[in-house]
Amino acid sequence: LVVKPVRQGSSVGLQFVSRVEEWPGALSEALRYDTQLLVEEKIEGRETTVGILDNAALPLVEVRPKQGVLDYRNKYTPGATEYFCPAPFECAISERIQAAALGAFRAIGGRDYARVDVMVRANGDPVVLEVNTLPGMTETSLLPKAAAAAGLNYEMLCQRMIELALNRRGTRAKAA
Repeated sequence: LVVKPVRQGSSVGLQFVSRVEEWPGALSEALRYDTQLLVEEKIEGRETTVGILDNAALPLVEVRPKQGVLDYRNKYTPGATEYFCPAPFECAISERIQAAALGAFRAIGGRDYARVDVMVRANGDPVVLEVNTLPGMTETSLLPKAAAAAGLNYEMLCQRMIELALNRRGTRAKAA
């Protein structure tokens, strides 16, 4: 099982339980970060993220920690995780992953941009883990990596996000 605090991000408080005797410790640790927890099946597979911009899927990013699982330490320790963008999947599997991500994004009423985390099982089936409607936006975050693979540098990505927000409000973005 996976135990996650509901109102945390970046895998803060994330716990994995593989034996019943691990449950009390995992529960106690996760409760340090939130009073509400999400408990779900641990999905085995390749960790992938799909950036979405202007309601279209960007190239996939596969995330591979060098040791263990993608936890807070592996996300933020330089060199602890490898990133592959575009992710090395067969075209048909990439399209299925992107379709699943877009379906989840639309199902929650997403708009403009997001990042959707997906586990890809050994048989190629995508399993959506979550939709992140406020993804990290540092120059080394996953959404900017995906945008770069689509030909958008960081400045262009930020400009497009601003334009989308202004257009949604009925305000036309002015060229800088």
